[in-house]
Amino acid sequence: MSRYRGPRLRVVRRLGELPGLSRKTPRRAYPPGQHGQARKKRSEYAAQLEEKQKLRFNYGLSERQLLRYVRKARRAGGSTGQTLLQLLEMRLDNTIFRLGMAPTIPAARQLVNHGHVLVNGRVVSIASYQCRPGDVIQSRNRDASRKLIETHMQFPGLANIPTHLEFDKNTLTGKVNGVIEREWIALEINELLVVEYYSRKG
Repeated sequence: MSRYRGPRLRVVRRLGELPGLSRKTPRRAYPPGQHGQARKKRSEYAAQLEEKQKLRFNYGLSERQLLRYVRKARRAGGSTGQTLLQLLEMRLDNTIFRLGMAPTIPAARQLVNHGHVLVNGRVVSIASYQCRPGDVIQSRNRDASRKLIETHMQFPGLANIPTHLEFDKNTLTGKVNGVIEREWIALEINELLVVEYYSRKG
């Protein structure tokens, strides 16, 4: 299944707040559709599926990509759920979003795809690039790139920059100092349910 390009607020209403997908908040607090207001008891599988969908839509991943990240997190050892979240948070598009250079993750992905961003002095146009401690992320030295990022910075998606990142607004340069800690992950998610969901799949 390819990346979602439909109405974002519809997804937010169904799954709850997704800071990476949209900065808007829906007027109605219940899910869309004629049965949106009816309270139904959810099965264990439904709860696991919902948490998995939150990850997919917030980080803008296809099902195949998310499955690849889950397998990578399993191989890494330690807490699979926490490792999975760290892998997703250290993607280049998400790092740009967390630095405040873009209002949402899709906007950050567009910056990367169009070659507006340098990593360690080189243009990187792959949104899924895994950032590592020590990486320096900056605007390309073009007026168009700087202007676009400066416009985005007037409407940041999240107020605070996590402790593993630092950002200089004057030079539009960010640095990755480490791996994100669990409490700085903005998405409200129960990652254990996601791991359980994929353990059923084998």
